[in-house]
Amino acid sequence: MSGLCSERVAVVTGAGRGLGRAHALALAAEGAKVVVNDLGVDLDGTGGAVGPAQLVVDEIRARGGQAVTHHGDIATTEGAASLIRTAVETYGRLDTLVNNAGFLRDRMLVNLGEDDWDAVVRVHLKGHFLPLKHAAAHWRAETKAGRVPAARVVNTSSGAGLLGSVGQGNYSAAKAGIVGLTLVAAAELGRYGVLVNAIAPAARTRMTEATFAETMAAPGHGFDAMAPENVSPLVVWLGSAASAGVTGRVFEAEGGRITVMEGWRPGPTADKGGRRSPAEAGETALKLLAEATTPKPVYGG
Repeated sequence: MSGLCSERVAVVTGAGRGLGRAHALALAAEGAKVVVNDLGVDLDGTGGAVGPAQLVVDEIRARGGQAVTHHGDIATTEGAASLIRTAVETYGRLDTLVNNAGFLRDRMLVNLGEDDWDAVVRVHLKGHFLPLKHAAAHWRAETKAGRVPAARVVNTSSGAGLLGSVGQGNYSAAKAGIVGLTLVAAAELGRYGVLVNAIAPAARTRMTEATFAETMAAPGHGFDAMAPENVSPLVVWLGSAASAGVTGRVFEAEGGRITVMEGWRPGPTADKGGRRSPAEAGETALKLLAEATTPKPVYGG
């Protein structure tokens, strides 16, 4: 390995399995000291076990790296604050935050309960906001003390957040919110030496295996395009000092493909210079839609 993250300290949430585990191992392989956060919950967020995080830490240490566990709930103020404290108190600094934790409770909208909505939005969106808030406060303090960091945040959105996904209204809304949070954080935190980007990965995890079983199946031979390890090199680079100047961006990552996503931009427009009647507004809207690019269908549609 190249040592791209040598001397850096990285925090990865939801790092006990799947993408988070792959990111933690890849960061450690490039020299980072890693705080491995995971509650060890089931696919729907229930239950909990300390085992998955400890297994990842043990694997990193067996390979000669440095890592510690964190079992706090990062969607709470205390859990998120203790996550950042763990990095600083254990290793003396924090350089990279990878927000990855999440779970699913899929339902069609007419069957989606309020508790299932709240739980998914909480872990994905609030679980990004609170670690980011506490990490940013640390980096702001460092900057005010004259130690401007080369800090990096990598958030985890999804194709569901960019395009929507049938049966995943709660998950899609949370992942779309993460994109908005990423853009705001990039604009606000640059003055403190913090660059903030997001990825929209496609890979085999417990969540995707349950939802897209056929697509995510491992091949019998050859390149495994859905292996979560394919996404981690981009995360490592975004989390390193080498990504200087890159902020406020969203990348899709799948197999060997990386795509820079381009979000909402003005399309066809018409200005009457005065108020339209409802009929005129409808006529104008239809003319503009005829000129506009047809959006991609939502996942599962």
